[in-house]
Amino acid sequence: MKNDIKYLLTLAAFFCINAVVWACPTCEKQQPKITQGITHGGGPASNWDWVIIAVITLITILTLIFSLKFLIKPGEKNTDHIKQSILNN
Repeated sequence: MKNDIKYLLTLAAFFCINAVVWACPTCEKQQPKITQGITHGGGPASNWDWVIIAVITLITILTLIFSLKFLIKPGEKNTDHIKQSILNN
């Protein structure tokens, strides 16, 4: 029963968020071709906005890559490292 409620709440949240995330028709007309239908607002005002978007995207992708890398293969081999006390128990 609890799993059914969690499933329904997750499904409802997904549909609510999905409706809020996409741009409205008015905002969609003001956006450049590359971001049409994705974001709200008037779009980037200058080329500096595109530079900022590119830097933020690069930081996000690097963060994802490094977090997955260190999650999958941390590389810490010291026998006195804190994780060894957890793994050896």
